[in-house]
Amino acid sequence: MDERRLGVLAGLGAYALWGLFPLYFPLLEPAGGLEIVAHRVLWSLLFVGLLLTVLRRWGHVRAAVRDRRTLLVLAGAAVLIAANWLIFVYGVNSGQVVETSLGYFINPLVSVLLGVVVFSERLRPLQWTAVGIATVAVLVLTIDHGRPPWLALGLAASFGLYGAMKKLVAVEAAPGLFLETALVAVPAAATLAVLHGGSEGTFANAGAGHALLLMSSGVATAIPLLLFATSARRIPLSTVGLLQYLTPLMQLVIGVFVYDEPMPPARLAGFVIVWVALAVFTVDMLRHARAGARRTSREAVVATP
Repeated sequence: MDERRLGVLAGLGAYALWGLFPLYFPLLEPAGGLEIVAHRVLWSLLFVGLLLTVLRRWGHVRAAVRDRRTLLVLAGAAVLIAANWLIFVYGVNSGQVVETSLGYFINPLVSVLLGVVVFSERLRPLQWTAVGIATVAVLVLTIDHGRPPWLALGLAASFGLYGAMKKLVAVEAAPGLFLETALVAVPAAATLAVLHGGSEGTFANAGAGHALLLMSSGVATAIPLLLFATSARRIPLSTVGLLQYLTPLMQLVIGVFVYDEPMPPARLAGFVIVWVALAVFTVDMLRHARAGARRTSREAVVATP
């Protein structure tokens, strides 16, 4: 399987699993957001450590640790993904699944802007149009809410920056994720110690089934992140942005049809404007991809003796 196809399939797998998360995290209650995120960090660290042992990839971890720049970038990525987890868990468990889906609808356009700022990519006119339309959508939703949709914007910004960080380092998926979780493991362990010391922790107080569910958060967290890292290293950031549509679409459907969250006309209008922006962006992506394929075909014909 070629690298690009592997990247696309890994990205689709990651985004499909993330799309199901609004059904998963309510199962972890009565644990609060901080406790859930702390468990995600620690059990992910254990799971990925076992995976590295099976794959015999500890040498990659040691090599990354010796590179100061790589370690600093991964530390930044670790803080961003932990913040993203906390915002997302809070949103889902407080009945705001629809707004979390908005964050991930906006995220592809954030990825495009970061491509310009971080990687000096040049936006085409239709891409700028899509960004402008999305800005209008945020303004409409701000008027509807009476405030900016901070939850959605926080999710989009934190995950967009996380994806950009992953493009800055040449570290394989599993070693990179191990180091990310290791870098925030001490704060996670301290958080759990404080919660349990104050009798607010639920791991040992809500039954064996609840404890097993909290432990499963490590696998549920690590697998899509490993798939995402595999994808981000093999395909352009703009293509990653295109694949991201799957997650918010699934979350929106779950929020409206499973949890019966309201979709008043003004909010629906904001979402429709976002979808128009994404449609413009998608048309531009497809046109550019077809043009690139035609150029490659012509060059191949010219090069044929």
